[in-house]
Amino acid sequence: MSEREQKALEIAARNKLVKKGDTWLVPSQSGSEQYKVNATDPDWPTCSCPDFELRRTHCKHIYAVEYTIEREQSTTTTKKKTADGEVTTTTVTETVKLRYKQVWSAYNCAQVNEKARFLVLLYELCQGIDEPIQTMGRTRLPLRDMIFSAVYKVYSTVSSRRFMCDLKDAWVKGYISKLPNYNSINHYLDMPELATYLQWLITQSSLPLKSIETNFAVDSSGFSTCSYVRWYDEKYGKEQSERDWVKAHVMVGTTTNVVTSAEISGAHGADHNYFAPLVNDTAKYFNVQEVSADKAYSSFANMRLVDNKGAVPFIDFKVNSTDKGKCEIWNKMFHYYQFKREEFMTHYHKRSNVETTFSMIKAKFGGFIRSKLPAAQVNEVLCKILCHNLCCLIQSSYELGIDTEFWSEKD
Repeated sequence: MSEREQKALEIAARNKLVKKGDTWLVPSQSGSEQYKVNATDPDWPTCSCPDFELRRTHCKHIYAVEYTIEREQSTTTTKKKTADGEVTTTTVTETVKLRYKQVWSAYNCAQVNEKARFLVLLYELCQGIDEPIQTMGRTRLPLRDMIFSAVYKVYSTVSSRRFMCDLKDAWVKGYISKLPNYNSINHYLDMPELATYLQWLITQSSLPLKSIETNFAVDSSGFSTCSYVRWYDEKYGKEQSERDWVKAHVMVGTTTNVVTSAEISGAHGADHNYFAPLVNDTAKYFNVQEVSADKAYSSFANMRLVDNKGAVPFIDFKVNSTDKGKCEIWNKMFHYYQFKREEFMTHYHKRSNVETTFSMIKAKFGGFIRSKLPAAQVNEVLCKILCHNLCCLIQSSYELGIDTEFWSEKD
């Protein structure tokens, strides 16, 4: 969008354009005068402003008139017969939903070979983990082996005891150096510091797709736990209870549904507070061009943050939103939202890919958490997200021919 088009949106949003006959009166932004725009011929509109007289092409006043006419046009199809026998019709504008053909040969290959490829990718990813220095006590199990085991256990979707057969096969194939006990896997999942490693691995697992992903979306979703919360309901005079849950906040690439950054909070963690960390972490590695989010993230600060990253914030506006604030990018996107609603929504609805991502994770790895301790619950959700990322890489390698090398000599 050019600077003249942006100024035209502001004129149309803040002023009432009056039509007198074939002429529109458009107020000046810098003074009290009004300019006359004749838009009778849509191919050759004219304006009395100096800019048009100099350039003899569209000025901001002509754009403002076109936006106003576009907003006031009706999209309803009507046929009316007048007294003279003439029939008037209105053209119908239909929105056609695009559908894409599934590449079944690539999809089938990815699904058939997923488990074997998953183990290879997980092993290669864990090789980037540096072993913490141990100065005392009994020799610990290798951290990279335990993270491999914990993530593989979540991928299997079975209990720790039944998972030991699969883990033994991985040990025989050389993916881990020592075969741990099932209790050791659970003890490592209980470690709060494991979350930092898993968040880092989630970001690293998304990097092979950074040449593809430029548009991103942010949202959150809950995962139910095995514990309950109880409270006394004063209104109904009785005690009530429901399952507790944790909330995953993620930023997702809208092309492959890969998660580029993740944060975990309690059941009542405010979505707005996690927008900045997700955007900052993703912008370190990706060329962010668009960020889509719903009304929960609508604020001056979030708009400015995305704009400072060189991206366009397609964040939905609340009902009481106005353009009276002093945030330039807020006003710019608000005018865009008001006068090019359909175009704005085309970008905004890329946010639906976040819902698809959560649906993929919950359908494949479960929407519930087996762990009981809070730290283990956080780590288990992060493991689910990491498993999802590796599955996205496998699918992309067959459909898009993506190279899934994680660590270069420079890294």
